[in-house]
Amino acid sequence: MAPNLRKVEETAPALVSLYKSAGESLRRHGIDGQRAAVYLVVDHSGSMRPYYRSGAVQALADRVLGLSAHLDDDGRVPVVFFSTDVDAETEIRLDDHRGRIRRIAAGLGHMGRTNYHLAMDAVVDHYLDSGATDPAFVVFQTDGGPTGRAAAERYVCKAARLPLFWQFIGFGDPDGRQFDFLRRLDELDVPGKRPVDNAGFFHAGQDPGRVPDAELYDRLLSGFPVWLAAARARGIVRG
Repeated sequence: MAPNLRKVEETAPALVSLYKSAGESLRRHGIDGQRAAVYLVVDHSGSMRPYYRSGAVQALADRVLGLSAHLDDDGRVPVVFFSTDVDAETEIRLDDHRGRIRRIAAGLGHMGRTNYHLAMDAVVDHYLDSGATDPAFVVFQTDGGPTGRAAAERYVCKAARLPLFWQFIGFGDPDGRQFDFLRRLDELDVPGKRPVDNAGFFHAGQDPGRVPDAELYDRLLSGFPVWLAAARARGIVRG
């Protein structure tokens, strides 16, 4: 069973309001009770320094934990930090979330460039190795387009045959061109390039921590129910 309100109150009281807000959003989207393996992927490239310093990455991690307490069953979320390569594969937990992102990042050293596909590959491997039967909901945070664009597109299309949904979230200038690639990924042809639309994207702005919880959850979840229906119709998701 996914952790209930009492469990969150006991293990992560600071996340109770997030847990409640996430539950309201799940109900609004008609997927209250849906089970999913939740993942978080965070950009660790050099341009991300301000977002680590401001606590914006930690705030996103806390919000993802609040959501995962409804969807997942163990109070923990696998996390992939990426830049040029995969910088770390670790986890965040309800009972150890305070300052967790800062502690992980402090031990990672050099912040490189931005390569999506290696992080995506790490998530796919983890999901397949886990033996999970529920679909996966992957929150993928970045502040720019990838160095290897062809590889990233290829991974999105390849992963469309698996029960994984990729929800990309952008940090940074909403008027910048660095997110044009993600907007294009969001619109890749179905069924020409992939059997279902398995990716969404939204922009959280230059101060993502100020996006209200209800708005952030609604935007995170906006594409997930549509994908679930399409993936079930194609036999990609069962049950």
